[in-house]
Amino acid sequence: MDKFVLDQAEGLRRLLTNAGSRVVAVAGGPAGIGCTSTVANLAAALAIHGRDVLVIDERQNAGSLSKMLGLNDTGALASVMSGRRFLQDAVTRTPFGFSLLAAPRDERISHDAGQCRALLDGPADIVLIDSQLDRNGALSSLAAQAHDFLIVTRVAAAAITEAYACMKRLHYAHAIGQFRVLVNHVQNATDAVTAFENLSGVASRYLAVSLAQAGYVAEDARVSRARELARCAVEAFPATPAARDYRQIAAELLHWPMRPAPLRRDDIERGMTAMKGAGDGQSECRAGAPAARELSSTASM
Repeated sequence: MDKFVLDQAEGLRRLLTNAGSRVVAVAGGPAGIGCTSTVANLAAALAIHGRDVLVIDERQNAGSLSKMLGLNDTGALASVMSGRRFLQDAVTRTPFGFSLLAAPRDERISHDAGQCRALLDGPADIVLIDSQLDRNGALSSLAAQAHDFLIVTRVAAAAITEAYACMKRLHYAHAIGQFRVLVNHVQNATDAVTAFENLSGVASRYLAVSLAQAGYVAEDARVSRARELARCAVEAFPATPAARDYRQIAAELLHWPMRPAPLRRDDIERGMTAMKGAGDGQSECRAGAPAARELSSTASM
């Protein structure tokens, strides 16, 4: 390796020595549940609170944050991970106060967990990852290093069931014992609380995982309108109910207790072996008959 690359790598290591970034991986059910809007608005709200926020966009589809903002800096993540560029030179500073780094799949898969951890321990106060799950419902090596795993759902039977199935896959793939849940598109607080309690009870009984309530966001057409304008609701329509909810969740996020460090790779591999022994991949992707029956009660809300 030539001296330039070595110097760049050393510079990156020095840049990342201020370890302490809180990393939150955001995932959810099918398209339209609001994961990307959640990431964008929480990032903007955290920036309003004076935090240095980095958003890592793994999705890279037509509705991704990178596409919304017209970001086309392919190779940025790979150049940082290899030490060819400094992190601050690779990110894009958005008009909403946070930085954005595109992380397409072909740039993520060539790096191990240790390299990902080094990137995430950078100078940002908070790193939000708009996670793209693989075909088996597992996180990338990057997102698997998060301290917190935020599941976005909504008050509907299908969405709640899918949220449970998502947590089940992540639990077996990564040995995650706690998730935070944000209920999106809420028409009244009572329904949000009922949906969370239903999901939490089923997850506790059938998965032995604990759920923490991250909050809820009101149904608000101006969230979609803000996206059409390539903006965030908390910035474009700050007085709306959804914007107020995002700011409240962001303020509470700053005080979430920090989870323990992620498990080592061999621990995760043992968990994946146990998952294979429990049944075939198709059965693991379903919520499971007993759990599904309990979750179906959400439909009556």
